[in-house]
Amino acid sequence: MGLIKEFKDFAMKGNVVDMAVGIIIGVAFGKIVSSLVSDVIMPPIGKLVGGVNFSELKYSLGKTVEKVEVNGKMTEEVKEAFINYGSFLQTVFDFLIVAVAVFAMIKVMSMAQSLAIKEKAAEPAAPPPIPEDIQLLCEIRDALAK
Repeated sequence: MGLIKEFKDFAMKGNVVDMAVGIIIGVAFGKIVSSLVSDVIMPPIGKLVGGVNFSELKYSLGKTVEKVEVNGKMTEEVKEAFINYGSFLQTVFDFLIVAVAVFAMIKVMSMAQSLAIKEKAAEPAAPPPIPEDIQLLCEIRDALAK
């Protein structure tokens, strides 16, 4: 029973919940960026370099012939292995766009935070409260002056 309570205490800490929300938003953001790269950015780039669809770029490693049995007859099936470097390039573009977007977001947050700190520092500091004994002496002085 202690293990379950420890896990519950751990899971309900603010940092863990914040991290979970960040991961969920990050996954959704990743899907948006992947769509942006594959559907919006890569087609014009492919058109500029000669009508190439990057996701279809691949390098053949050669063909292999396998004997398989189909309906009781032995037939030869030709298979080909590929290195799909076009998909890799698209993933690299995804990463670069995510990295730039995260950098820009952190930069904006940092600037906003530094502005808030500067505004707080620019506010005039409230005068310190007058000590009680000085205040009492001031009241006595004012009473004697009357």
